[in-house]
Amino acid sequence: MRRRQFLRALGAGGALSLAGCAGGNEGRERAPNLGALTLATATTAYDSGLLDVLHREYADRFGSQVEALVRGTGASLRTARDGDCDVVLVHARPLEDEFLREGYGVNRRRVMVNDFLVVGPPDDPVGVAGSDPISAFRAIADAGATFVSRGDQSGTHVRERRIWDAAAVAPGGEWYIETGQGMSDTLIAAERSDAYTLTDRGTFLAVSAGGDLGRHVDYGIDDPPPLLRNEYAVIPVNPARHDVAYPLAMSYVGFLTGPGQSAIEAFRVAGERAFRPAGRSADPEFEQYVPRDWEG
Repeated sequence: MRRRQFLRALGAGGALSLAGCAGGNEGRERAPNLGALTLATATTAYDSGLLDVLHREYADRFGSQVEALVRGTGASLRTARDGDCDVVLVHARPLEDEFLREGYGVNRRRVMVNDFLVVGPPDDPVGVAGSDPISAFRAIADAGATFVSRGDQSGTHVRERRIWDAAAVAPGGEWYIETGQGMSDTLIAAERSDAYTLTDRGTFLAVSAGGDLGRHVDYGIDDPPPLLRNEYAVIPVNPARHDVAYPLAMSYVGFLTGPGQSAIEAFRVAGERAFRPAGRSADPEFEQYVPRDWEG
């Protein structure tokens, strides 16, 4: 397995961040240090600041730091396929299903949900405010209004392509710009270009709330329509495929779907809820663990 060499190659200036052990639960005896857990995570889960909160509490409870490789969902799953992480936190079900079917991941669990927003210039020159996402995308394309896409096979990019397909639009030309960057950088590019874009709620609140982008298609976090619902899942890497820290990965799954749910519920960005917990259910759906087209 190349994971340790891969982490060293990233260096201190790379996309690797270590969640500290300080803070929280001062009256409780700290757990022994069990080593580090390597997580490949979607940028949208990280950029909001939520993972910093969760990883401090996890370190306090389990005595293990989390090394977070921050990238889009597609790149996170590629990292896991290469055996360069122990677990992934991602949000693109079609890509997750492929990952599970190929046997690279096991024990998928739903963690949290937020939603996607269509944001753009505050004056909304195309007039998409209040529209459904399909109508909004069609109007943007018909007007040739600038649209900034991540273009990086992230969970957000996969969803964006799904909306374009539903709108029967093949985006391209001068009005359609792909950044190849994470959500934060794409939001900044949209602000600078006076453009529209699709974003998750958490990153928008962390980067652009109160800034130069308006929320034009926003159904709320509690009950968004299916095209705007954004589900995050945690998936350990299959220990039969790679030499991974599987017990630690399962402790992380247990934390995110157990005590971590309270932290997700309490987390706020710019005074607003950025995610809602989805790991606990009185009647869990079997399909959350396996590919949706699984037959057995």
